[in-house]
Amino acid sequence: MTSIRPVRTKADTRAFVDLPYRLYAADPNWIPPLKSEAAGLIDRKKNPFFGHADMALFLAERDGRVVGRISAHVDHLAVTQPAEQGMGPGTGNWGLMEAEDEATFRLLIAAAEAWLKDQGMTRSLGPISLSIWEEPGLLVKGHDHAPTVMMGHHDARYEAWVTAAGYQPAKSLYTYELKIDQPFPPLIERIVQAGEKNSKIRIRPVDKSRFDEEAAIILHILNDAWSSNWGFVPFTDEEVAYAGKQLKPIVFNDLIMIGELEGEPVAFMMTLPDMNEALRPLKGSLFPFGWAKLLWWLRAPKVRTMRVPLMGVVKRLQASRMASQLAFMMIEYIRRSATTKYGATRGEIGWILDDNKGMRGIAEAIESRVNREYVIYDKQL
Repeated sequence: MTSIRPVRTKADTRAFVDLPYRLYAADPNWIPPLKSEAAGLIDRKKNPFFGHADMALFLAERDGRVVGRISAHVDHLAVTQPAEQGMGPGTGNWGLMEAEDEATFRLLIAAAEAWLKDQGMTRSLGPISLSIWEEPGLLVKGHDHAPTVMMGHHDARYEAWVTAAGYQPAKSLYTYELKIDQPFPPLIERIVQAGEKNSKIRIRPVDKSRFDEEAAIILHILNDAWSSNWGFVPFTDEEVAYAGKQLKPIVFNDLIMIGELEGEPVAFMMTLPDMNEALRPLKGSLFPFGWAKLLWWLRAPKVRTMRVPLMGVVKRLQASRMASQLAFMMIEYIRRSATTKYGATRGEIGWILDDNKGMRGIAEAIESRVNREYVIYDKQL
């Protein structure tokens, strides 16, 4: 018989973190994250997400063995957002779900829903693990290849289990892949060249020696640019500092661009070398020699893939030709560095919301195609 119980002890937490490493051991497309990072995500003392969120973790056990897990959480910033933007009053979330079988999943989702009801929530939205800025959505397309850095990978069976539990798709998130070891189409090249002749436009790399100042500029643009997007929850200063500390080792000046218009920062694009290529052989551990291998890789990473996780143009310029021109210029400048310095041949953009016509149009204009789809589901409680 399967039982569900909350995570209370350090041993419970270790069991919660360890479960995916067993469930996905035979899946060649699952990239084991560092266990220290997986534990840090749910550490209330470390992760600043918990400065504005409450969470419960649950384990499923059968015959003395852990066979499933799930998180349930209420983001108090998310519930203050307009309901028409996806979050809003009464909306709680679940995530970090893994289960050996559908019966176990049903018990786990019931436990998460019961906890959310106890918190006064009337709607369940998930999976979101844990913040909308981390790993939102369930992978429903693209199980045949490994995800890039900071993207999720899930058992293909989960989609049917979630819908059978009464959940309906609320939003799809897409990633796009493209070849970057060849020039973009002539039209895009002409747009970039025209921008280079415009004295009002400046595209510059970030200055890592002024990391905090540059991060503040990007945060300002991000919170403005994304403020009307579905699912938006503002990034706090504490979360920016935390994310910056985690990402700093894979932040390279020539892979993050800031676009200025008449001296004002109005756009940015962040690109990361696909650290998953280095993490795959470590199997989640830096010991005994993983740390040395990773440090060596970080000195001068050579990768096949670059990922663009974040990009934004201030709201007042969105839907304008200037926004597209800035985007194409940043993409092209980063493409040049990615191929010549880091050896990359492939790029990935995303995630992109299914209704973000502007960004999807930009992705399609540079001849990229959808390679993965994630879905966030909702259900009235």
